[in-house]
Amino acid sequence: MRPRLIAIDGPVAVGKSTIGQLLAEKLGYSFIDTGTMYRALTWKALRLGIDLEDEDKLPQLATTTRIEFVLEDVYDKAYRVFVDGEDITGEVRSAEVERNVSLVSKVAGVRRVMVRKQRLMAGKGKIVMAGRDIGTVVLPEAELKIFLTASPEERARRRYLELLNQGNKADYSVILTDLKKRDEIDSQRMVSPLQPAGDAKIIDTEGLTLEQVVQKIWAFVEE
Repeated sequence: MRPRLIAIDGPVAVGKSTIGQLLAEKLGYSFIDTGTMYRALTWKALRLGIDLEDEDKLPQLATTTRIEFVLEDVYDKAYRVFVDGEDITGEVRSAEVERNVSLVSKVAGVRRVMVRKQRLMAGKGKIVMAGRDIGTVVLPEAELKIFLTASPEERARRRYLELLNQGNKADYSVILTDLKKRDEIDSQRMVSPLQPAGDAKIIDTEGLTLEQVVQKIWAFVEE
């Protein structure tokens, strides 16, 4: 039998979201990008002017904020992100949000609230869930756990090209510096640090296309 729950973890810009969505489509499963949930909360905190390290206000904000993923195009599998009914798809990956999301996501109270919400989502059916702590904390019972890796330089290159293709200005050196800073915060935070689960299948994505990575994961699905 194929696994009902599939966890995909890895550092920023390693391709978790795109790969997870492609795999979910291939399987006919639902896809949940937990990183987007943290980015959505960061966007709202920035908008409200809340201190991004406030350990009291941020968990309260996480509790009261409604984050939804709405399938806009059933053929292209394009999802839009809504916060309290407002479409923020265009803002959720802004440079300001990207720079600050690790600060918000390292707050213990925020992670507790988000983990509860993510587990409720996972209880609704067959799921591919991507993030930083899915296999270790959110869904330790997942039948298949994947941890994707690539060098900081390769991940920065991918993000740089992604921004250029979207028509945005980009500076590779700035992206690389920010990415390394986020890696340090994510791997050294006290709660749910970024690390592979003991039973995770580790895939080095360096030099591989998205389709090749999906095929590697598919081989594990079919085992």
